[in-house]
Order: sequence, then structure tokens, then C-alpha cells
Amino acid sequence: GGHFAGSIAPIPAFPRRRGKERYRVVFAMSAFFIVILCLRALPKAPLANQSQYSSAVYAADGTLLRLTTAPDQQYRLWTPYELIAPKVAEAVLQYEDRWYWWHPGVNPAALIRSAKATFSGERRQGGSTISMQLARKIYDIDSRSIDGKLQQIAAAFWLEARYSKRDILEAYLNFAPYGGNIEGVGAASLVYFQKRAADLTLPEALTLAVIPQNPAARGGAKAGTPALNEARSRMAAIWLDRHPQDEPIGARHAPAMKSAAALPFRAPHLANQLLREGRGEIFASIEPKMQATLERTIARRIERERNSGIRNASAILIDSQTMQVKALVGSANFHDQDIDGQVNGVLARRSPGSTLKPFIYALAFDQGVLHPMTVLKDAPTAFGPFSPENFDGRFIGPITAQDALTRSRNVPAVQVATRLTRPNLYDLMKTSGVANLASEKHYGLALTLGGGEVTMEELARMYAMLANGGELRPIKYVDAKSHPHPSPA
Repeated sequence: GGHFAGSIAPIPAFPRRRGKERYRVVFAMSAFFIVILCLRALPKAPLANQSQYSSAVYAADGTLLRLTTAPDQQYRLWTPYELIAPKVAEAVLQYEDRWYWWHPGVNPAALIRSAKATFSGERRQGGSTISMQLARKIYDIDSRSIDGKLQQIAAAFWLEARYSKRDILEAYLNFAPYGGNIEGVGAASLVYFQKRAADLTLPEALTLAVIPQNPAARGGAKAGTPALNEARSRMAAIWLDRHPQDEPIGARHAPAMKSAAALPFRAPHLANQLLREGRGEIFASIEPKMQATLERTIARRIERERNSGIRNASAILIDSQTMQVKALVGSANFHDQDIDGQVNGVLARRSPGSTLKPFIYALAFDQGVLHPMTVLKDAPTAFGPFSPENFDGRFIGPITAQDALTRSRNVPAVQVATRLTRPNLYDLMKTSGVANLASEKHYGLALTLGGGEVTMEELARMYAMLANGGELRPIKYVDAKSHPHPSPA
């Protein structure tokens, strides 16, 4: 067989100097990453702690009932990154900072391009990254001077060294200006579209993506103006370049926008009560249709009985199986000072009148004192110094327990109350959670006919106990089965 002929050239030795340089680079990079890891591991406050926030109250179906302002009078609702529709974050990055996931907080090419445009007299171009914009916001840096810009750059590096990219983007989306006193995607989506950030459509997401770059011209009172429409069209072109399947999203598909003045103020007494008990996003148990029906029913009743001097009313509607409040009206008109409309009548203490009679008969049935067809006496009767009368001023005579309760006769009810052992009505009220009761001796038999004071809420809880076979359950104002943190669309 044949043989291969040839020679093998010796491999030149790697220059020692270049080898040392390589080691230095590797050492420097290793040291850099170690420093970053140490900074990331050090205790630090969440970026969410940089501000104070609004609260939002929703109905069970997600309908917005109330959005408050933060203590500094800004609409600013902290919304976790996973509860913001992904299309919002993507659109923001495409419009503001395409290289966000790769740069260390500062994009040198963007800064050079911006500086060149500024000093050459051309149209100014922004060179700030998402990290730089967030640094300027939370550290209150005036970046209009060279010194200020250097401070902003240093602060951006500091943020990137301590927080993850996801943390920084999340904070930016919550602090970005959206015109007027609106900050952050969470508040902006509720103000402009009255929906949560997780539920934004693509046109809505593209609209919000372009406002922070020029909030004075595109947000607040200027929302929906040509300046916003032009920016949104440019954003749509950028988006369609990467997502051509999403057409059409042209100008005629621009979403309708509302203003902060149009924010809802629904179920005000319930919203106030929940806001006193919690902050952030709160999901009430009420159903908007039931709430509207109850409000409409009360308004009609007030109008019909106005000549009789009736000007105010309150009501609560509870599902006795779940004990969830489905509707609540605290007064006929929240804004009417003449009837103290802001007072929640559902929580006000007042005489219950004859509403406690069913519990007297229930206790008597339970104790074997009588049954529904037991004949009672409805005639003038003195119980010591107490001589009750009926509301119509008349007496019927012999009457069954069933009819006495149905017709709300006073004398038979007091007669039954005197025959009760323990527990009696007072004991039942106390164990049912009726607060601020005086001593039993203070009320005497007058408690049977409303001689004490209870709230409508306490009374409703007691009536639900009858519907639930004697089991006392707490009333629920918050919908535990709702999903305050759904998977973003």
C-alpha cells in the first residue's frame, strides 16, 4: 500500500503575556459576577416599598366598584408582574427599550445616538433605558444636566446589580407616568379602560405602551387626542412587524378611553366598609345586577312613600347558604346630607321592633313549650308593670301560635317569652353576637317587642341561622371563591 508523506508543523507556544492577560480578564469577570451575586444576596427592600398605593374594590364578577387615590393623591395600584398581560410588557419593551434583557442597565449605543442628536440640533431622541427611567423615578434624579445624567447612569447600574431584570421591569410598569395623577399600568388600565391589567386587549396594551414616553401630550386629559393616536399607530407598526398574525389593529380599532372623572362609585357603603378593613385589591361578594335591583327597589319605595314622610331606607341581601352578601344599600342616597346619607344604616343600632318574635317562637318550639297549633290568648294582659298592646289597638282573643306569629300579635309573644327557660331570647341574642347589650334586667320583657337595639347586620345573621337549621355562621363580605390573581391573558 501507499504511504502518506508530509511534515507536521510544531504548534507555537501561547505568548506568556497574552496568557496572563487572559487570566486577568477571566479573574475580573469572575470577580464582577461574584460581586453581583453578593449584592443580589444582601437583604434589600422590595422595589414596591418605594411608594404608597391606591386600593381597588371589585364586585364578585370583577366589575370595578371603587378606585381610591394613594395618600399623595396619585392613582397608583401595585400590580405584580404576573398579573399584567404579557402583551403590555412586550409592547413597552419594543417601544422603549428593545435591548432591555441584554444590557447591564445602560445602552451605550442609545446614549451615543441620543447625545449626537441633541448636540447636532436634530430632533431629540431618548437614550434612557427602562432601568435608567426607573432610577430617575425612585431616586428623584434631575437628569437634564450632565451631572444628573451621570447620576442616573450610576443609579441604573446600582439597580441592576441588586435587583433582577424582572423586578426592575415590574417596578417600571408600576411607576411609569400615564398622564395627570395616574401612575403605573394597574391604575392606568382601571382609569382608562375600567378593567384590570391582566384583561387588557392588544389595542389597549399598545395604547398604554406609548403614553409614558410623553404623558403630558398623550395621557390624562389628552387621552384620545391625535398625539396619542399617532404614537399608537407607530407602536402598531412595530408590533405587526413581529406579530403579523395580529392584524388588524389600525386606527379604527383604537379603544375607547375614559377619564378619572368617569371612575365608578358603586355600592359606596360596602366599599367604604371594605376599605376600612383592607387595602390593595379587594373582591367583594356582591353581584352587580342584584345590587342595582336592590337600589332601584329602594328608590321606588322611597318615591312612593315620600308623602308618608319616609325618606331613607337601608337593606342587605344575603345568600343564606354561602352567607355572602349579594347586595347592600346603606342609605337611600349616599350624597344626601339631609338624611345623613353617608351613614351605613345596615350597621346602625336601632330598635328591631317585632323582628325578634320568630326567635321567641323558635325557642318555645325547641323547648317543647308549644307547637304551631297551640292556642294562645290575645287579650289585655298585665305582666307586672308591663301591659303590652297590639299595633292596631285591638285584641283578637284565642289565637293559634302560628297565626299569632303570622299576624305579629304582641300579647301572645310576651306570653310565650314568659314561659321560656334557658336559653331565652336574651341568651340567644348574646350567643348570636349581638353587641353592646345591657343587662337582661335592664330590658325585661320589653326586649320581646324591640326594647333593645340591634344592627341590621346582626339581625340578618340571626335570620340566616333559622334558614341554616339553627347553625350560626358569619356574614361574608369578600368573595373567597373569586380569583383576584388570575392567569394573565
